[in-house]
Amino acid sequence: MSAISVGQAVVLGAVEGLTEFLPVSSTGHLKITEGLMGIPVDDNAVVGFSAVIQVGAIAAVLVYFFKDIVRIVSAWFRGLRDPEERYHHDYRFAWWVICATIPIVAVGLAAKPLIEGPLASLWVVAGSLIVGSGVMWAADQMGRHKRGEDDTSFKDTMLVGSSQILALLFPGFSRSGATMSTALILDLDRVAATRLSFFLGIPALTGAGLYELKDALGTGTGALPLAVGTAVSFLVAYASIAWLLRFVAKHSFNAFVIYRIIIGVLLFGLLGAGVL
Repeated sequence: MSAISVGQAVVLGAVEGLTEFLPVSSTGHLKITEGLMGIPVDDNAVVGFSAVIQVGAIAAVLVYFFKDIVRIVSAWFRGLRDPEERYHHDYRFAWWVICATIPIVAVGLAAKPLIEGPLASLWVVAGSLIVGSGVMWAADQMGRHKRGEDDTSFKDTMLVGSSQILALLFPGFSRSGATMSTALILDLDRVAATRLSFFLGIPALTGAGLYELKDALGTGTGALPLAVGTAVSFLVAYASIAWLLRFVAKHSFNAFVIYRIIIGVLLFGLLGAGVL
């Protein structure tokens, strides 16, 4: 029997798609949802399933930013052939994203037993939600929001990319929250910070999904729940991306900060009462 049913896959796919790119922690919400549905959050098949359905959300980014991605990748290939093209920002940005992905890959491989073991605790998720809220609020207040996407540098990309490690080690901190907060501290405006978070998420999350695929298929999760969860994740994530970019153009991150604190406190309460 599958570790996750088709019905559960629909719910988890919707949660993943809705929260992957919002700075509220998709991992945290998935673990909370799994706990409420009685699914063991530390089961290898469940961990693998959660990583694989992220590919649906990543596919939504690829479709939504298709023109931008084609422009950047094309510039990268042109730069490999023609030295004069290497001064183009898109060529350099492609290399920056590749380099900025290396730290999270290295830490992910080195700390895999810890990440899938003690750090997968819902207590860690609850604490990370609240601590991450404070970081996000401070970053939004500190940032001067004066730099656009074209002003992004190699240093910016490396620092923002490396901040993804926080979410890797502390599920609940939020990959989007960590990257957006770091970008805001570096004075990028909210739209630039959000778009940079999207681009940095493509290689990191795609790699994680492909790496975990063998665990998801080899430890009890059926192909049908995986396919359904991934498809639902794609559809919901696409709508979530479109909404988020419109939202950050006119609003601060305060609504997300408040929401995260509420969810974190609620989770502590549920854990303390033995409900989860």
